[in-house]
Amino acid sequence: MDTLILASQSSARRAMLSAAGVAFEAVSPNVDEEGIRDALLARGAPPRDIADALAETKAVKLSRRFPTALVLGADQILVTADGQILDKPGTRDRAAAQLRSLMGKQHQLVSAAVIAQNGEAVWRKIDTARLTMRPLSDAFVEGYLDAEADHVIHCVGAYRIEALGAQLFTRVAGDHFTIQGLPLLAVLDFLRTRGVLAI
Repeated sequence: MDTLILASQSSARRAMLSAAGVAFEAVSPNVDEEGIRDALLARGAPPRDIADALAETKAVKLSRRFPTALVLGADQILVTADGQILDKPGTRDRAAAQLRSLMGKQHQLVSAAVIAQNGEAVWRKIDTARLTMRPLSDAFVEGYLDAEADHVIHCVGAYRIEALGAQLFTRVAGDHFTIQGLPLLAVLDFLRTRGVLAI
């Protein structure tokens, strides 16, 4: 049976795999995500290609260290209504600014997953979800960040849909797992074909 390695320290991705009963080891891929993203943006790459390239880079890099394992790399890109790509905010002030820029509008989350073995990508999936954020009062934004800032400064869009972030939206179109950062059902299906999970 193949061993699965998650090329990520994302708490959301680890929680999804664990809840689904998948045995795995999480290892940080240590890639320059910002540099790769900036280079792809400079070449005019679309968001789907950027998410896919980042997921593949993570998976392939670790697969060279663990050639016999299946290595799962993932990435997520947030695209605003006017086509801008948002990064993880990193600070409470930037999180507040992201929320205010998204409120009252629809945005897209593009989630990519790539599985590599022996240093080569052997499987990939890209999925997109569309979310409409409601208008938010200043008081709500501040209260929300009082409760969630420590977590959401590390999340694009400054929210976790599986937590208080659910209160931000009026409409969600797409897979819940994709919104959390991993097209999980497709990953599980592939793992069944490889014998990692029971059929």
